[in-house]
Amino acid sequence: MKGSLTIVGFFILGIIVSHYRLVPYTNMCSDLSFYALCGLMFFVGISIGSDTTTLKNFRQLNIRYTLLPLMTILGTLAGCIIVSLFLSNRSVSECCAVGSGLGYYSLSSVIITEYHGAELGTIALLCNIMREIVALLCAPLLVKHFGRLSPISVGGATTMDTTLPIITQSCGKDFVVVSIFHGCLTDFSVPFLVTLFCSL
Repeated sequence: MKGSLTIVGFFILGIIVSHYRLVPYTNMCSDLSFYALCGLMFFVGISIGSDTTTLKNFRQLNIRYTLLPLMTILGTLAGCIIVSLFLSNRSVSECCAVGSGLGYYSLSSVIITEYHGAELGTIALLCNIMREIVALLCAPLLVKHFGRLSPISVGGATTMDTTLPIITQSCGKDFVVVSIFHGCLTDFSVPFLVTLFCSL
């Protein structure tokens, strides 16, 4: 929990610093974010590579865990359908298109903006950012109340990169391989699902 609060604290600090122009935003900031993420992934890779048990687990991935990406997608779409019942101005397909971003906000918001305009694209951007923040902030609580697979499912397509460190910390190294596998498949599904629901 402490780690999650620290991450969110830095996120809020960044918003405040940027809002009050304490640090001018340039393209270099975007580049630094990319390099920081690369560095993060490098150290996660070192952690995995140094643990022979993790590599062995990747070759012996339990067949039940291979169904987790499918369950994540089906659960997300079911939630979107329920939410659409309370939104009179949005169709089921629009809600499912937003949910199909699965946390991959940069891609899904662009696709949805092209099909349905900037308003729904912005909604998709915010919804998928919130999904990532919830995974970062609540991972320890999710593990405590719903089990070790829950933060992986909540993280969606981000579980192979941005949320992987907190998932590793909260769920343990045994679930690193599951998280990466889950992130790869859900990430791969995003452009197909979002395009499918946008075209309905």
